[in-house]
Amino acid sequence: MIDINALVRDSVRASAAWAGSALDVRAGWLAAIADAMDAHAEELVSIADRETHLGSPRLNGELARTTAQLRKFSLVVQEGAYLEVTIDHEDPADVPPRPDLRRMLVPLGPVAVWAASNFPFAFSVLGGDTASALAAGNAVIVKAHPGHRELSVRTAELAVEALARAGAPADSIRLIHSREEGVALIQHPGIAAGAFTGSIPGGRALFDQAAARPEPIPFYGELGSVNPVVITERAALERGEELAAGLAGSFTMGMGQFCTKPGIVFIPAGNDFPEWVARSAGAPDALMLNDRIRAAYVAGAEELAGNAGVTVVAGAAPAEGENPGPMVVRTSAAALISDQRLTEEVFGPLTLLVEYSSQEELGEAIAAVPGSLTGTIHAAEGEQTAQLVSALAPRVGRLLFEGWPTGVAVSWAQHHGGPYPATTSLFTSVGATAIRRFLRPIAYQSAPQAILPPALLDANPFQIPQRVDGELRLPAQRG
Repeated sequence: MIDINALVRDSVRASAAWAGSALDVRAGWLAAIADAMDAHAEELVSIADRETHLGSPRLNGELARTTAQLRKFSLVVQEGAYLEVTIDHEDPADVPPRPDLRRMLVPLGPVAVWAASNFPFAFSVLGGDTASALAAGNAVIVKAHPGHRELSVRTAELAVEALARAGAPADSIRLIHSREEGVALIQHPGIAAGAFTGSIPGGRALFDQAAARPEPIPFYGELGSVNPVVITERAALERGEELAAGLAGSFTMGMGQFCTKPGIVFIPAGNDFPEWVARSAGAPDALMLNDRIRAAYVAGAEELAGNAGVTVVAGAAPAEGENPGPMVVRTSAAALISDQRLTEEVFGPLTLLVEYSSQEELGEAIAAVPGSLTGTIHAAEGEQTAQLVSALAPRVGRLLFEGWPTGVAVSWAQHHGGPYPATTSLFTSVGATAIRRFLRPIAYQSAPQAILPPALLDANPFQIPQRVDGELRLPAQRG
């Protein structure tokens, strides 16, 4: 087992260097990692495909997304608004009298990241958690996922080499592998925050350990999500077969191993939608990620199919040695309302169709769905959906109108989170504001200019947005 004390000590030292770096320098370090990944894309994709069976087209796209994300965080750092710099000059005439106050966000310190199984690039060693933690000014220790160990090691090697060439501090990114090391890491007093993507039991165990420390730390876990979809009666009548084909493509994408897979779909009772979905769901074109995930899927599918309130429309849980195929099962809204087991996530190519008979029943069924990353509404053109929005919005982090939830853009406005158990926090793990998870506010009162951080100086040497005496001041356009 690796010496966790020495590992964390090195990360504390590296975090101090990242926190003290100039914004343009830090941005350059992030871009250097992205460049190294792109330069070795063929090698990395080959390793990833061998370990995950996800196929080179999917993996090339995911790697491109990962390096683009690193570069976008480079831009976030350079732009500087994420620091939330706020300056209130002294004003004795204010009520009560106001001293000179200056507030900004500062890095937390070393961040522990647990890599996910289903995205070997985008939610792994250099995924969104690592990218946003580094951008915030923190060193990172990654618990690699055993499902792509070789890829994790090679990715970390390339990142370390790129950072060294760029002049970044040593030990900016470190890697551990065993479960025991991961437990020791979350309990170590030098770790300032944790981030996890994976199962509810695994994430909840780490979350509880983070909270039980003598000095609790924030733990940002993405755990489980059923991503409810509502199809109105008019939408089903007007374009039911089209929607069925879209649903089939979404819930089988990547063998259903996406955190945004539509797992519960509310449909009006008394139409042929279940049969349309069954016809559209083709044979699997990939393998599941590993034996553990396959076994969990088989157990979940068998339990759901064996529920007295459920009817299997198409497919079956695979026998030993068989590759899982798509499964479509159906139940009633009344059954879902009375049996919370029907709302549990089944990670794999399965979707549950829930038939509702009235708007009142639909509203009650939506309220029974656990917190999710996404909620989707498919309605007819011009149809009023305010009631559905009111029902879904409290249960989800991202609300879609048309389209399907699989696929998460990396952008300034993105939110990838949701009420528990989707996530353990209110913050996003994707997009520009993911950086906010690894920062904390500090205010300086009546401080001499000589000791203030550069971002809080009146001269604004970083040329970043500042709110001064209530007025938002934007720097001149930088060329």
